[in-house]
Amino acid sequence: MALRVAVVGGGPAGSSTAETLAKAGIETFLFERKLDNAKPCGGAIPLCMVSEFDLPPEIVDRRVRNMKMISPSNIEVDIKLTNQDEYIGMCRREVMDAFLRDRAAKLGANLINGTVHKLDIPNSDKEPYTLHYADHSDGSVTGTHKTLKVDLVVGADGANSRVAKAIDAGDYNYAIAFQERIRLPEDKMAYYQDLAEMYVGNDVSPDFYAWVFPKYDHVAVGTGTMKVNQAKIKQLQAGIRARAAKRLEGGKIIKVEAHPIPEHPRPRRVVGRVALVGDAAGYVTKSSGEGIYFAAKSGRMCGEMIVEASNNGQRIPTEADLKQYLQRWDKKYGMTYLVLDILQRVFYRSDATREAFVEMCADMDVQRLTFDSYLYKTVVPANPFIQMKITAKTIGSLLRGNALAP
Repeated sequence: MALRVAVVGGGPAGSSTAETLAKAGIETFLFERKLDNAKPCGGAIPLCMVSEFDLPPEIVDRRVRNMKMISPSNIEVDIKLTNQDEYIGMCRREVMDAFLRDRAAKLGANLINGTVHKLDIPNSDKEPYTLHYADHSDGSVTGTHKTLKVDLVVGADGANSRVAKAIDAGDYNYAIAFQERIRLPEDKMAYYQDLAEMYVGNDVSPDFYAWVFPKYDHVAVGTGTMKVNQAKIKQLQAGIRARAAKRLEGGKIIKVEAHPIPEHPRPRRVVGRVALVGDAAGYVTKSSGEGIYFAAKSGRMCGEMIVEASNNGQRIPTEADLKQYLQRWDKKYGMTYLVLDILQRVFYRSDATREAFVEMCADMDVQRLTFDSYLYKTVVPANPFIQMKITAKTIGSLLRGNALAP
């Protein structure tokens, strides 16, 4: 019997999984609750994602080549990409997600406008999984109750994943992101033509950063903080609005959004014949809060593992087969997550360490290393002299700000 796979969640992670499976001829069912969903998100993607995932130009609203890092004392450091072929892409999630989802459907995935409420776990390796879902294809909110039996399930249903709960994948710490979309007067919008801003300081976030990112016809203004500070989120949003007040003058709020951001991978990401990808698995980086590329990449890697282990859909992969996806993922990106975790612990501890962080960002070697790592998702090894220079500059910046811990 041909392999049947259900992918729950139609964001970058789920769509990339479904696309990979459909290309291999595997019968794939892609579930998405809201086909016009605009997920709250900063929407920044690295350059490598554009080519790697074959994204057309219209998906990218703005090509950012200039970044402003703004310290707690409002010291500004300009970071510029000198190569005109390089940029950070700014996207609206409702546009990008719809494109990826529709492409998966055109390649053969069965797109279901439905909400998965429950997943029945089989008693043996040979029995199928049963998904209970509400089919919204008739346009109703409640939908029609239906069931679907499949051999494998991929959970790509976000930080509050029901698939993760069904397999007892364990909890994780998470942050809260709050964002306002603000339409600016023409002259103010021109300022953000190819510029994005990142603000740090206790007034905008005690453990993260705040941002002003340009989109098609507006800017996304937001902040993030850990769950323990959730009650302060509107106060922190007021902080970024105050810091950027002159640049946002005359703006009109057109949308207010909030969403959880996982802070580390779940304890269990594969259980039986169920695998988690994207936010459901916890693949958001510390320090930068980046998740879009890693969501799409994890979905593709999981899909590739299923295709490989199933011999293009001719056999049902086992838990051991699916765990090879985790081994490949951890080997490729484990160090990236570790380094960014350390950076957040070091530089986001106090306003003194944040001042040191912004000062360090003025160094051209630091900028090049940072951009190469972000744009191409490769850890570019600097020569020993540059490594020593960056280390010395880091320590010097911390010392000048009296920010080094005893």
